[in-house]
Amino acid sequence: MEREGQLPLGLRERKKARTRSAIQSHALRLFREQGYDATTVQQIIEEAEVSESTFFRYFPTKADVVLFDDVDPLMVEAFRMQPPELRPLQALRGAFRGAFAQLSAQEIADQMDRMQLSLSVPELRVVILDQFAGAMQLLAEVLAERTGRRVDDLSVSTLAGAVVGVAIAVMFSMADDPTRDIVALFDESIACLDKGFDL
Repeated sequence: MEREGQLPLGLRERKKARTRSAIQSHALRLFREQGYDATTVQQIIEEAEVSESTFFRYFPTKADVVLFDDVDPLMVEAFRMQPPELRPLQALRGAFRGAFAQLSAQEIADQMDRMQLSLSVPELRVVILDQFAGAMQLLAEVLAERTGRRVDDLSVSTLAGAVVGVAIAVMFSMADDPTRDIVALFDESIACLDKGFDL
């Protein structure tokens, strides 16, 4: 799917993005209706009307259907487009708002479903720790790029870890109350981090 500010995708890339999105969308619906454990890969394949080889080309495991997320590239691009005079956390707040503004209501609902599943299914909770590590590394890279510091600078890695900690806190808050506005919650949490805590 093409997003504002991104280079147009070629026909092949658009077709692949649509196929991946359709498989994930059918899978999330089945998980909602009958539960993650009760849903088989074969059921997802049948609902999405794809071959077994196509499914596994996009998602090596059933867990990957939940854990795949194409929002990170949007966040990175939005972060890089923020005005240079903004401090890193201010730029991150703007990037998060900008990235989520590009998502449809259904895409945001799917994000919420994925988040709920990631926290409620033990198999997924274990795997998501690896994703947090990857997110922290990616964030450290763009923070280093923006600040002109090395990616292994302690200040850079500490800030990246703190932001991932905020994301984890937001996930648990959303799990407790899925009606909350994730963009507003993340924005408020990063603002707290930016100004420091008076605890």
